[in-house]
Amino acid sequence: MKSDPEDFRRALLDHFDRRRRPLPWRRERTPYRVMVSEFMLQQTRAETVVPYYDRWLRRFPGWDALAGATADDVLLAWKGLGYYRRARSLHRTAVIVRERYGGRLPGDPAELRTLPGVGEYTAGAVASIAFGVPVPAVDGNVKRVLSRLLDVGDPTAAQLRDEATRLLDPERPGDFNEAIMELGATVCTPRSPRCHRCPVRPHCLADKAGTVGSRPLKRRRPPLPRVDYVTAVVVRGGAPVTLLTRRPATGLLAGMWEFPTAEIHRHPAGATAATGAPAPPPYPPPRPVRRPARSSGPRQAHLQPLSRDLPPRDRAL
Repeated sequence: MKSDPEDFRRALLDHFDRRRRPLPWRRERTPYRVMVSEFMLQQTRAETVVPYYDRWLRRFPGWDALAGATADDVLLAWKGLGYYRRARSLHRTAVIVRERYGGRLPGDPAELRTLPGVGEYTAGAVASIAFGVPVPAVDGNVKRVLSRLLDVGDPTAAQLRDEATRLLDPERPGDFNEAIMELGATVCTPRSPRCHRCPVRPHCLADKAGTVGSRPLKRRRPPLPRVDYVTAVVVRGGAPVTLLTRRPATGLLAGMWEFPTAEIHRHPAGATAATGAPAPPPYPPPRPVRRPARSSGPRQAHLQPLSRDLPPRDRAL
């Protein structure tokens, strides 16, 4: 039997009102600040984001400041958060907001989804938190909570969306979405969930069935590819000048600076199925964009083969 929506909302929001974390993006919920926080929080823990968020707002306090910045300035401010595609998408979004919308972010979820890097979850989170639109926001934490509430091992996206919509509080959609996300982050965790502290435990079918530990089902991750690279470190004698190249605009670590590097071999995990031969490189060797000036001093070149384990997240970049 499914939860009564009103009882569920009351229990969840009462808990949230008493125990919500004092996160900086909750102090002033302007559309810009909400959007920045949502981009930073994608696949990153809140406690990691806090210092980056504060520094970001000092550097880029609004849409105009961000839209007027260079790509290098944006990436430098993002340095350390990883997943740099998020920074580029947020930068492009700022330019669109300034040029297309006159500096005012639209509140319609469908229109938000046309912006770079904004999918269904981010559009729902921004629309509900910044504009009060009654639309669900289903991230990884919410998926886990709903899977346990429904006692379904592998719920479909449609099941999750329907249940989130059914439970959503139409009067406080932003608070509700934050509350259920926070429940998944702090109580209904992937391992060792704190069921004794859960405000909605009476509504949880997995708790009644004793299946909380197996909800949702854990999917096997594909093996990590292993790739060999060769890197040249070229230093001009005398003045400390080192040759750097910029990676291609797409692919792994797109647009980042590095020593000249080229892929030389992929191990069997990345081999082609037909021949077993190493797969072709996913991108051409980086093209040098700057050469050191001529100098009478000697030059040194060191070649160092590197083996890198590429996590699944980078393969999608």
